[in-house]
Amino acid sequence: MREILKFDDISLTYQAENGEVEALRKISFTVYEGELVSVIGPSGCGKTTMLSLIAGLEPPTGGRISIDGKIGYMLQKDNLLDWRTISSNVYLGLEICGKKTPENIQFTNNLLQTYGLWEFRDKHPSQLSGGMRQRAALIRTLATRPDLLLLDEAFSALDYQTRLVVADDVFHILKREKKTAVIVTHDIAEGISMADRLIVLTCRPGTVQINQPLVFDIPDATPLKRREDPAFRAYFNTTWKGLGVNV
Repeated sequence: MREILKFDDISLTYQAENGEVEALRKISFTVYEGELVSVIGPSGCGKTTMLSLIAGLEPPTGGRISIDGKIGYMLQKDNLLDWRTISSNVYLGLEICGKKTPENIQFTNNLLQTYGLWEFRDKHPSQLSGGMRQRAALIRTLATRPDLLLLDEAFSALDYQTRLVVADDVFHILKREKKTAVIVTHDIAEGISMADRLIVLTCRPGTVQINQPLVFDIPDATPLKRREDPAFRAYFNTTWKGLGVNV
């Protein structure tokens, strides 16, 4: 199976006002093609820092990161530009990369049609619901055809009910488009319900506490359906204890 991402003994220490801070310590894991991997951990453990390392925004101070393919990064907020229509928003990545070709425009338009935003293509972000905006942000990311998607608390700005629905939507899109993704979240239930594998980090310096494949014995195991499966509760309890909380 193709390795899309590999962390090999990754460490990161940075200089703060009060001295050196060890953020990550000897983290190792591999993400394979088509896998959805959730990363969970206490606040300040280095989850977002890991994404910054993957994206090349900063180098590690130890170890080696191997990436096979292009990266797409989806942030906490949708960051849609209010003065642009939805269609021009989802073309933005193509424009920045100099790849706004007829072929890529048609590919992006097909995504808008497939995922229910075509009829809103001439609307502006303020005219869409939070869930629809997140869908548009994901399509903007997919338009550049990345091999690996990084989702950093991508649903945290949504209310709880919308968050559940959007998580289901995004899961279906990622699976249908056969994408590989690393999903950072502070929500244990969300991380378990959306992923094929779960990585749990310790408190800073972040180390890998749990690296757990997630298997659900139900057909069409969507995030919402997974929450009803008995295995979900078992995974939740294991993760909760891994974070140092008694159940």
